[in-house]
Amino acid sequence: MTRFFSLPLVAVAVAGLSFSTFGALAQGAPPAPPVTVAAPLARKVAQWDEYTGRFEAASHVEIRARVSGFIDKVAFTDGALVKKGDLLFVIDQRPYRIAVEAARADVAKAKAQVDVAQTDVGRANSLQQSHVLSQRDIDQRRATLNVAKATALAAEAELDTAELNLAWTEVRAPISGRISDKKVDVGNLISGGQAGATLLTTIVSTDPINFVFEASEADYVRYSRLAKEGARPSSREAPTPVQVRLSDKSQWDRTGAMDFLDNQVNPRSGTIRGRAVFANHDNFLTPGTFGRMRLFGGDIEALMVPDASIVADQARKIVMVVGPDSKVVGKPVTLGPIIDGLRVVRSGLSRDDKVIITGLANPFVRPGVQVVVQAGTIQLAATN
Repeated sequence: MTRFFSLPLVAVAVAGLSFSTFGALAQGAPPAPPVTVAAPLARKVAQWDEYTGRFEAASHVEIRARVSGFIDKVAFTDGALVKKGDLLFVIDQRPYRIAVEAARADVAKAKAQVDVAQTDVGRANSLQQSHVLSQRDIDQRRATLNVAKATALAAEAELDTAELNLAWTEVRAPISGRISDKKVDVGNLISGGQAGATLLTTIVSTDPINFVFEASEADYVRYSRLAKEGARPSSREAPTPVQVRLSDKSQWDRTGAMDFLDNQVNPRSGTIRGRAVFANHDNFLTPGTFGRMRLFGGDIEALMVPDASIVADQARKIVMVVGPDSKVVGKPVTLGPIIDGLRVVRSGLSRDDKVIITGLANPFVRPGVQVVVQAGTIQLAATN
């Protein structure tokens, strides 16, 4: 009884399968998986080349005193922002005030000597007609006046030097920026001058701030050719736009411009040093911080595919396409950035390739497997 009714049921189930599917089941193979394919989207896009670099201060100053003496006062807070002209250190001013007073006394003495010499010359001139004085005496008095005037000028110069040294006892910030910690405490004796002067602290400017990076020789040659062809201005002649982001950011939220390109390629590394400048009004960017910068490299004709269509094969990136025989083929590609939700493919694809855009989640979709193809399209992400 059981055998009699089971045979028609089996016959009905088998009748519902196609011959190819039945053959696949008979051999233990799964049916051909369905996939959706589409041609890569061809579009002219702006090419941005990315570089890793480091922020550097536009100005870096080591603060050293021009005169020697004991530190009387430290007038700043370690690590604070200072403005140009702010008082930083005060050196014991007493010996320099005494030097100023002594110089003023020497000036007064020299002026008195000039007055006496001028009086003597005036008397000699009035007596010259009566021949009371010889010409030698007259010449001698005139020479004495000239010496007195020169001595007065020297005394005034000594006074200027003494006043300048007194002014230098107040060490002020030569630039605006962020100051480091003090290297010398109050009460210490420091050396001033041009050689062997004691380091007191350092200041680095913060706004604007530079970003220094190394570009490859190949990129440099490509930029040079673009500039020669008129497709992109040279960074030496125009401020080429650049964008930067920090390691914790995914958006390129700061915009700057190139302001320097070195004059030679480093023969050891095969790179050339470049520099961009960025506004830093919020003082958030700190010298020494690493960042990622992208540089405009001209417009290119690019092929774009969904990022989900790309799989990784060890160190390579592969795009799965369907060949004329409906079999999956993996094509190694060179990738670019994501623009409007699609990944730029620099090389490895052609306009006629049928890229798999859905169905890759099926574990049976792999190179060499025959698939059932459905047509689809690749579209840019919707923007508000």
